Amino acid sequence: MKFLRYGQPGRERPAIIDADGNTRDISSRLADIDPSTIGTLPTLSAEEIAALPIVDASERIGPCVGNIGKFVCIGLNYADHAAETNAPIPKEPIIFLKANSAICGPNDDVFIPPGSQKTDWEVELGVVIGKVARHVSVEEANDYVAGYCLINDVSEREYQVERGGQWDKGKGYDRFGPIGPWLVTPDEVPDPHNLRMWLEVDGHRYQNGSTSTMIFKVPELVSYVSQFMSLLPGDVISTGTPPGVGLGQRPPVYLKAGQTMMVGIEGLGKQTQLTVPSPYGQT
Repeated sequence: MKFLRYGQPGRERPAIIDADGNTRDISSRLADIDPSTIGTLPTLSAEEIAALPIVDASERIGPCVGNIGKFVCIGLNYADHAAETNAPIPKEPIIFLKANSAICGPNDDVFIPPGSQKTDWEVELGVVIGKVARHVSVEEANDYVAGYCLINDVSEREYQVERGGQWDKGKGYDRFGPIGPWLVTPDEVPDPHNLRMWLEVDGHRYQNGSTSTMIFKVPELVSYVSQFMSLLPGDVISTGTPPGVGLGQRPPVYLKAGQTMMVGIEGLGKQTQLTVPSPYGQT
């Protein structure tokens, strides 16, 4: 099933996609899609879904999970992306955290920080945790996955690389974490390691990859991260990006205000974001 949340920020309501692609309000069955419900999402028949009210297509789509506890990211997890950035293949997953204040809806505007010259893009597969995971094995890791989603891991490369270490600096600005549109349950994603993924800026396709080139697969990542921190219901793991980021272009290409990003992963939907100057920190 494909779940989503719609409405204005902080007032989103849960919804589901029907067989014809319509968005149906499911608030009569579910209070929200958040840590309190993520492990018990309802299974509805096509007839039950068809009886739910249709949501107006003009409604804003919010992040597909509300009140996310942790936004965990994996760096350099695609062999071809590591190659384009001249980085060695990691021997273990590289973990960093993205600020929760970066989370926004899939089609919300993305902010360019004041004075930023190196804001970049990264299409990524997101894994949503469905129940508490601590020291889980690779073999049992899939039992802890509630579903998958599309993420654009927007990054400021100067802040990430040139400002004294700590990748988090370049990853956590407001609106640097569009998530959604859908939370897609595992039964609709039989092989998360064989999904086409792409990203365009102003109609030019920069990223055109596949989750098949991931170094550490989803079960390995869930198991690995759970050795270092408790993964809780509603936590999200963003699993890395294929080649084609702005940093990897020759010469590098970065975002500026007034551009449009279109992002997609096979079976997980699409995002469209306009880049705009940040309303914060202006003088």
